[in-house]
Amino acid sequence: MQEYVLSELDTGERLITERVGSVRSVSLGFWIGAGSRDESDAKAGVSHFIEHLLFKGTRVYSAQEIAEIFDGLGGELNAATSRESTVVFARVPDRHLETALDVMADMVFSPTFADIETEREVVLEEIAMLEDNPQELVHDLLSESIFAGDPLGRQIIGRAQVISSVSRRALQTYHRQMYTAGNIVLAAAGNLDHDQLLELLERSSHQRVEPPEARTRVRRPLVKPPPPGLRFLRKDTEQYHVCVGGIGVSRTDRRRYAASLLDAILGGSASSRLFQEIREKRGMAYAVYTFASQYTDTGLIGVYVGTREENLVTCFEIVAREIGDIAAGNVRERELTRAKENLKGRIVLSMESTSNRMTRLGKSLISDTELLTLDRIIAEIDAVEESDVAELAALLLAPETLSASGIGPSEEHFLAAVEQVHPGLPAQAAA
Repeated sequence: MQEYVLSELDTGERLITERVGSVRSVSLGFWIGAGSRDESDAKAGVSHFIEHLLFKGTRVYSAQEIAEIFDGLGGELNAATSRESTVVFARVPDRHLETALDVMADMVFSPTFADIETEREVVLEEIAMLEDNPQELVHDLLSESIFAGDPLGRQIIGRAQVISSVSRRALQTYHRQMYTAGNIVLAAAGNLDHDQLLELLERSSHQRVEPPEARTRVRRPLVKPPPPGLRFLRKDTEQYHVCVGGIGVSRTDRRRYAASLLDAILGGSASSRLFQEIREKRGMAYAVYTFASQYTDTGLIGVYVGTREENLVTCFEIVAREIGDIAAGNVRERELTRAKENLKGRIVLSMESTSNRMTRLGKSLISDTELLTLDRIIAEIDAVEESDVAELAALLLAPETLSASGIGPSEEHFLAAVEQVHPGLPAQAAA
């Protein structure tokens, strides 16, 4: 039985922990409800830029001291930005928990935004690196084609023109607005004592020069998705990198378990239909898979194929055929059983990692998602029937709802592939 303890400080921060007494480590993360969808066009990429700058020094520690302290602890320190949150996370031996918390709290609440110009160049290099990686970039293009005009469609990493010009004052203002106490969760899992960690966090909050505001933020929901879109970037690549996809389910949608099983059956595992038909039987691609993202109020589901020009149309004929077959109700009992066992097994195995346990706690709390027990999750997976998967495929992957993105030498060949999945999309996009 998984047990967690939740407390709220007078200042507004929330602390959630899970004790795992069989380990000698602690994973902890500061989760901030600030991601790329919270930015205006003029501040696209600021959340990610600030994530970088948290490591560049605080009121107490320099950037080098932060690095040296965690190296000296034998610990790991990192951070990440998504469309809906930023997290600063670490894993350390349990005896070093107090030191790790002290440094991380100072990074989150009291950054000095030192050495901005150097880190600005680092982020610009990161943007350039993404531009040179079509297998990653095509996913951002798909988000843009699905959520055109909405912040969910923008790249998390931001735009070079914004990063090149954003001022220290703008960064400090955004930090002050978003890193409010009511918008921050500290999650921890491992060999720890909740009350002791709560005391350390309270002590840290009392030492802050300017305590953050306690208010919480309300995120503007996606009211109505735009119509399907098309994005193509011409590059002289050896392969075509193509994604097709559409609106998925949200993080709180009860159908998310059926969506996960649809993903596993269609292209999310080695025994999935697309992997077997395109790679194993025909050798037409090295990378072919399905993917899904769940947000607070919506989601995304899609298919990726990377292949040479001569295989492109055939690959998407197969994609269209397999989607249609599942949507028509032809979900085989054995493949659903295999997908269920695969999903349940991966969840159980993930619980052996304190980092995964911490992430589960922090992500659930910062996104206001119900924390279900492992037994409840398994029961929800087992309750999904073949008809649930088929109905969801028919709804989420209906041809007329799909958007597409591509990177490669010729738009003509890309459009010919897209025609196989959504016959009217090229003409619709051109209109």
